[in-house]
Amino acid sequence: MLKKLARQTMPFGRYAGRVLIDLPEEYLLWFRRRGFPSGELGLLLALALEIHSNGQRRLLDPLRSPGCTAQFNADDRRD
Repeated sequence: MLKKLARQTMPFGRYAGRVLIDLPEEYLLWFRRRGFPSGELGLLLALALEIHSNGQRRLLDPLRSPGCTAQFNADDRRD
């Protein structure tokens, strides 16, 4: 499920085409208030919000694309 979160794109709306984990936290909060979509997409969006809320987005960087060799660097404070 984490691989999907790091690779799947938003299929509709203002951020269509953006990778789910890269959606702005404000957009994910809007979904939480209005209701997440049903099915797997809703579960992924809820998980993305949880990861954003805990400041853990960087943990998914190595999963972004097949064969990716990204390394997590604790000193890089992007979030």
